[in-house]
Amino acid sequence: MPNFDIMLWLVIIGALAFDYINGFHDTANAIATVVSTRVLSPRNAIIMAAGLNLLGALIATHVANTIAKGLVDDKVYSVQNFVVLSAIIGAIVWNLITWKFGIPSSSSHALIGGLMGAVIADAGVAPIKWAGIIEKVVIPLFASPLFGFGIGFVVMLLIAWLFGHTHPGKVGGIFRKMQIFSAAAMAFSHGMNDAQKSMGIITMALFSMGVIAEKEVPLWVKLSCAIAMALGTSAGGWRIIKTMGHKIIRLEPVHGFAAEASAATVISAASLFGMPVSTTHVIAGSIFGVGSSRRFSAVRWGVAQSMVVAWFITIPASAFVGAVCVLGMKALGA
Repeated sequence: MPNFDIMLWLVIIGALAFDYINGFHDTANAIATVVSTRVLSPRNAIIMAAGLNLLGALIATHVANTIAKGLVDDKVYSVQNFVVLSAIIGAIVWNLITWKFGIPSSSSHALIGGLMGAVIADAGVAPIKWAGIIEKVVIPLFASPLFGFGIGFVVMLLIAWLFGHTHPGKVGGIFRKMQIFSAAAMAFSHGMNDAQKSMGIITMALFSMGVIAEKEVPLWVKLSCAIAMALGTSAGGWRIIKTMGHKIIRLEPVHGFAAEASAATVISAASLFGMPVSTTHVIAGSIFGVGSSRRFSAVRWGVAQSMVVAWFITIPASAFVGAVCVLGMKALGA
């Protein structure tokens, strides 16, 4: 087995750092609703989310394979590790900016954008698998929050129909218990999708160095990425938790359950098809759908507008940073 060079070590450390940041950046996806409805304390919610993120990250590698194999054509272009490192830096920089301002943007699309920008800066547009980008990234970018919105809207209407004549106090008691399970499902699905991105990046780097013969995720990579994300989740991400849990609509346990169950369904299905969707987009779309089922004025659409703007600029912004990093490293002779 070839020795790991310094750049490969930097890629691995950078990818694990990204997973850690992804964990605390996206903690809100799993626990914002269960914390805002006071079903679980922040401490207990974070412990649960960290454990289930870890478990979900170990279950499947469909999304990791998309990142490693489906976005860049290795028959046309061999991805160098300084390019991979630049992609990671692009994603980390954008994640930290959006975390600083409490904007729930997509870590997934930040990493994909960083990779695209870095590859294009190094070799032009030819190596990019545009069909894979459209099928696995662009279509899910728009479709997944819409599915979340639609399912959340319908689930909330069904709950209203089933429990319309039940005392509100009893309904609240039922869904306080149910929301623990829906939050757990959300945390599990988050690990199943989001931790896979760094696995794919590290696998790409290992393959480019000849450390592995095939782009299959090694067990130590799975474990490392899963643990990094779980540790990041345990750190929490309170700015974004506040946005997701309080600023969109006023949530009760029944609304939290409907939003989490809807989002977990969409994310799990996407993970099985290898689609690196944004868990942030999906849970936000689900919350919008749940709120709209009550009345459209119940949703603070001004907050929604700022979030959507962030979603649209995530890929180009992180691509720009990734491209700048590549050009800088090439100038320094990386």
